[in-house]
Amino acid sequence: MPSVPSRPYVIGVDGPSGAGKTRLAVQLADTLDGAGVVHLDDLYPGWDGLEAVLPRLVSWVLAPLAQGRRARWRRYDWVVGRYAEWHQLAPTTTVIVEGVGAGARVCAPYLDLLVWVEAPEPVRYAQAMARDGVGYRPHWRRWSAAERAHFGREDTRGRADVVVSTDRT
Repeated sequence: MPSVPSRPYVIGVDGPSGAGKTRLAVQLADTLDGAGVVHLDDLYPGWDGLEAVLPRLVSWVLAPLAQGRRARWRRYDWVVGRYAEWHQLAPTTTVIVEGVGAGARVCAPYLDLLVWVEAPEPVRYAQAMARDGVGYRPHWRRWSAAERAHFGREDTRGRADVVVSTDRT
């Protein structure tokens, strides 16, 4: 078994909801022989938590990895509306951080590669509803508005190393 470097290679996978970030991250992890994956859906503090997740992502995950320490984070319980148990990432050579905000400027110094995933809005909407059910429907506009504002400020797509366009129609 190869040794684990003191600092893993970190890939950020970002893009709007329903574009296929999670699917790509899981496929990458399988291809990279079990890379660790951190899903930002587990860290957002609710539907209005896109910006609030960024300091937590840096302090819980990215900074510790850069220092050769393990990433630890508290999973957000969407049902009860608060953070729950702690999780810890096993030592690995590669870590994939996926979700809206993974490529924010505050995260950029910690990323070795930034991947932007996109799809047309009708495709993303259909994918999000299929994935999360109709319970997501009332939140779609609010979350999409937060994404647009975030991506407009961050220019995430423009700073990406790789752009992946998906269209599952």
